[in-house]
Amino acid sequence: MDSTLLLNTTFEPINVLSWKKAVTLVFLGKVEVLKEYEREIHGVSLTMKQPAVIRLLRLVRNNHVNVKFTRKNIFLRDDHTCQYCGMKSVPGNLTWDHIIPRSRGGSAEWTNIVTSCKQCNLKKGDKLPEEAGMYPRKRPSRPYGFYMLMLFVGMKAMPDNWKDYVFLRD
Repeated sequence: MDSTLLLNTTFEPINVLSWKKAVTLVFLGKVEVLKEYEREIHGVSLTMKQPAVIRLLRLVRNNHVNVKFTRKNIFLRDDHTCQYCGMKSVPGNLTWDHIIPRSRGGSAEWTNIVTSCKQCNLKKGDKLPEEAGMYPRKRPSRPYGFYMLMLFVGMKAMPDNWKDYVFLRD
């Protein structure tokens, strides 16, 4: 079944829930349903449409805004894909690469690090992209917290019912 988008009282996306957890929150009176899927949920004495988007009735502090700079999050952001050759792999075969090498003044931050396979990392070595003739497939940036949450739970595409409530930055 489809997942449910949970919004804060301010309409900010804060989580992705299972339909069971969403229905529980509806019955506890903690959320209001804003959008529904066509699929129906049947109980012993009740039938309801599956919630697609729900909003909390009380404000909750959100900590998804700042994504920690970690190897795991770099790999998630880049979809476990080498940004030079395009090979998708498991984390054990991947590393990260400084676009501008540290020996040349580059720093370890979101905008200077990309996922790289070990072969491409060795090939690029301590060179600038222009010197090695190797350019990242996409420009690295700090990811938006909710986008990382969607990747973490394994969602590649956003359901149509969510599009009015989620703005994903590139």
